[in-house]
Amino acid sequence: MVLLFLLLVSCNENTKPIVSFYYWKTIFKLSETEKEVIHENDVRKIYIRYFDIDLNSNDQSPIPLAPVRFQEAMNNFDIVPVVYIKNKVMLKQNIDLEDLAQKTIKLINEINSKNKIYNKEIQIDCDWTLSSKDNYLKFIEVLKKLSQKKLSVTIRLHQVKYFMKTKIPNADSGVLMYYNMGSIAPDSLNSIYDKKIAERYLKSLKRYPLHLNFALPIYSWAVHIRNKKVIGLCSKLNVSSLKEDRNFEQINLTFFKVKHSNYKNGIFYEENDLLKTESVSQEDLKEMAQDLEENLVESPNEIIFYDLDEFNIKNYEKNIFKQIVSYF
Repeated sequence: MVLLFLLLVSCNENTKPIVSFYYWKTIFKLSETEKEVIHENDVRKIYIRYFDIDLNSNDQSPIPLAPVRFQEAMNNFDIVPVVYIKNKVMLKQNIDLEDLAQKTIKLINEINSKNKIYNKEIQIDCDWTLSSKDNYLKFIEVLKKLSQKKLSVTIRLHQVKYFMKTKIPNADSGVLMYYNMGSIAPDSLNSIYDKKIAERYLKSLKRYPLHLNFALPIYSWAVHIRNKKVIGLCSKLNVSSLKEDRNFEQINLTFFKVKHSNYKNGIFYEENDLLKTESVSQEDLKEMAQDLEENLVESPNEIIFYDLDEFNIKNYEKNIFKQIVSYF
């Protein structure tokens, strides 16, 4: 009985999800803080945004944008290239999907070759719609066949709930992007995470047939508001960073008012503009993990945090990532 108990405990520990990260900057170079987090959480897998695919403004042909540049060797990591494809690319009629898949693989291989990276998996990130569904699903089929690699795709909450309509990509696994749930608006709601919105979709997880890992948010931003209208999103801004700046006055828990016209991080703010800060707390992350775990049929293999950046990491306790994984 003792041996059986130890065996069960050992198996349970081995099936815990691993901690992974997305890296979403155009230049790959880790800071000491980022390296420390990777080491402390035994991270061996990093999902790196390799490039975006958009439409050329001149001839509307698909083109890659801002391919990643490596300034640091990645010999000891399992690197997963992530390609973000804008939905309008898949909305294009008469698009040559085989040509697009071949060019996508070619550019991934060129980046890998230049940086001596071997990858076993490719991930495609696209928020496809009913109108782009047919092109997208076919593209995934072609890419999987041509690449001969494991293929994962990002999945949104609405694609889980309405999968009979949106269909399921022929991929090896999906990653549920458990964030960006609400509308970006000048109201007081948090568009990154809203428990009430999430609850509308959670029960659908038990019916979704594709194996899912989960991506959870650790980023923050500020919604820039002028004359009661949203005029932009300002990344890498949060309550603490705005409190330190004398040009901004805090008027409640999440809103700041511009006291004096100024530039911050390359953005111009007019006097009386408002900034609505949006972020995800440690308690929010724990709540997310608990809600997800309660609605699962199959445990995830990974919890992927978006995204690996010193600005994001410093807002959390060092052991938060292991705490979140422990819920599953």
